[in-house]
Amino acid sequence: MKVSEKDVAYVAELANLDLTPHEREGMLRDLNSILDYVDLLNEVDTSNVQPMAQVSGHEQTGEGTIQNRSLAEVSRADILEGLRPSLPQDVALANAPDADQTFFRVPKVIER
Repeated sequence: MKVSEKDVAYVAELANLDLTPHEREGMLRDLNSILDYVDLLNEVDTSNVQPMAQVSGHEQTGEGTIQNRSLAEVSRADILEGLRPSLPQDVALANAPDADQTFFRVPKVIER
């Protein structure tokens, strides 16, 4: 499946991007290149490759070699250290330029 100029224009509009004709041409070329590479990867026989649940456990050293490490060695315990109480909501909102009782109000930043 190839991306068309119409597809690029549609996605650019959805993302609120103003692309020049040169940028659209580059985007079209890049997206089709990505899809061509995915097609190439789809041709690879992975029937004998074991599924992986974790990709961590391999660490690249400074010399460029890869060491296998157990998950226990590379993962840390999920411990909340040095935690202090949160700022109460009313105190956090007290100095806000615009707020209601629950939320900060901010100006709209995306306009069409």
